[in-house]
Amino acid sequence: MNGYISHDLQRCMEVEGKYLLLVKWESLEDHTVGFRQSTEYQEWKQLLHHFYDPFPTVEHFEKVTLS
Repeated sequence: MNGYISHDLQRCMEVEGKYLLLVKWESLEDHTVGFRQSTEYQEWKQLLHHFYDPFPTVEHFEKVTLS
């Protein structure tokens, strides 16, 4: 997948059944356009969207460099 770097899945220690999925992309557009308009995203939706309750919040962050 163009622009995909890596992903990490973390399980919440306080709330059973709660997870955090962090996906690293080279650019915002690689996710919002490239992935979201791909056949891979359609497969992702078909495989996983029925598990979401509630549907997850999607937010985009950038690394902050601390000097």
